[in-house]
Amino acid sequence: MEDFASDTDSDYTSYWRDWFISSRGNEYFCEIDEDYLTDRFNLTGLNTEVQYYQYALDLVTDVFDMEVDDEMREQIEKAARHLYGLVHARYIVTTRGLAKMMEKYKQGIFGKCPRVICESQHLLPMGQHDVSSHSQVKLYCAKCEDIYNPKSSRHNSIDGAYFGTSFHNILFQVYPALMPQKTQRRYEPRIYGFRVHASAALMRWQEERREELKMRLRGKGMETGFEEEDDEGEEEVSEEVEVEGEEDGIDDMFEGQMQAVQ
Repeated sequence: MEDFASDTDSDYTSYWRDWFISSRGNEYFCEIDEDYLTDRFNLTGLNTEVQYYQYALDLVTDVFDMEVDDEMREQIEKAARHLYGLVHARYIVTTRGLAKMMEKYKQGIFGKCPRVICESQHLLPMGQHDVSSHSQVKLYCAKCEDIYNPKSSRHNSIDGAYFGTSFHNILFQVYPALMPQKTQRRYEPRIYGFRVHASAALMRWQEERREELKMRLRGKGMETGFEEEDDEGEEEVSEEVEVEGEEDGIDDMFEGQMQAVQ
């Protein structure tokens, strides 16, 4: 709003969408085509969810020419942002919308995964609910298949419903080449180079379940989605056997020291 404080009302209404998209904190949004916004079918049901719906729609489509006081304009502006967000959730699962969001994804506009092992994998915005005012937007990593909070407080205040619960999955269905391979690498807690016993046992169990899943997928002629790390996995197994023997020796050493102290 500050950028338009000195502009006339006509200038303001002529560039509302340009202003909204270029405003700090709105980088996650793509520009919705005007023909999509003016097609009433795409707006079905939104009139019951948005206060001052018609005024808000007029503002978003740059035809608002009504003179109102500052308080009323603020209310209409708030409604327009909410309306744009709800329409945005519908638009980004269309062919045009997916293409625009795909370009943002490739450029890393939505940020990179904070998990070190994901090696700066690009993220996608998503919502945990399709109904507004339930939760804020989250960022999804397709490599570790986990979600994260945005770093910026501006982004962290965006309603997750403006992106929906399906967009990120649909994008990878339409553009399968963008789907990164899953990694088998994980952080292993160690003390002086030796695996922590409880964590090592849990990781062995998880690895066994993962291998069972991969074998079932291969048996059905399906891609596992994991990186080619089988050779590394075999090396880790052999190392694990050696380490387990060393761990037993370490345990005996500590037990002997404890008995000597007593």
